[in-house]
Amino acid sequence: MTRNEFRFFHRLRVRWAEVDMQKIVFNAHYLMYFDTAMADYWRALALPYEQAMHQLDGDLYVKKATVEFNASARTDDQLEVALKCARIGNSSMAFTGAIFRGNDLLVTCELVYVFADPATQTSRPVPAPLRAVLTGYEAGEAMLEVKTGDWTALGPDAAQVRTEVFLREQRISEDLEWDDKDAMALHAVAYNRLGMPLATGRLIDLGQGTGRIGRVAVHRALRGCGVGEQVMRTLAGHAAARGRARVDLSAQVSAMPFYLRLGFAPEGEIYDDAGIAHQQMSAALPLAR
Repeated sequence: MTRNEFRFFHRLRVRWAEVDMQKIVFNAHYLMYFDTAMADYWRALALPYEQAMHQLDGDLYVKKATVEFNASARTDDQLEVALKCARIGNSSMAFTGAIFRGNDLLVTCELVYVFADPATQTSRPVPAPLRAVLTGYEAGEAMLEVKTGDWTALGPDAAQVRTEVFLREQRISEDLEWDDKDAMALHAVAYNRLGMPLATGRLIDLGQGTGRIGRVAVHRALRGCGVGEQVMRTLAGHAAARGRARVDLSAQVSAMPFYLRLGFAPEGEIYDDAGIAHQQMSAALPLAR
């Protein structure tokens, strides 16, 4: 088994608490590594697991887990846990996993899950949409689609994401979140292959060669997975197509590393907006890669 057999890799570093008296990773922790990687695999599919399973009217239960040990990992080793969906049956799906330290194959596994009714845990056929997502991902297909449009077309889905992130999670008041600029803005919404809205943002023309991006929000389970970047690049691309040379935004200070990676630079002093520290930032178009 080699690295080039896998599209998905989850990276981790072995912690001191995970080794035993032999100073190697205790065998049971490898199953934890695979299970942790599986959670990240669903993010790679752009599927917030709990919501996706609710929409699919079922859940996944482990039927079988087998592990084969070839070599040991030790404290501070940097490992890559690879996973792929190798087979989908009527109600079951089998995943092949491998743990690499560089090019060295340490551990392999097979995980078999059964799709079932969560109330009775009786098996059900794997839903066609889930089957399509899994086979599409393993075939190298994109898991996201970013749509753009006005508030009439995308408002309900954009509002769903913003309500969850800004109103519920960050407890921003409604009178500060909703404004008349939504009606004049170009909106972008990222959807997964189940049609679930996962991220949004808006673009407003400021004139004088500048566009303003705002209301950027990403589902909490998909942050750090590239979803927000796709929304940002889509909006920046539209700004460039309109002849804008720059875009600016008001970034929450906690999100500044994300914007810095895209080429945004801070301007002026940090200030308070809706009780949250913000920083004005701007970037030349096209955005950095």
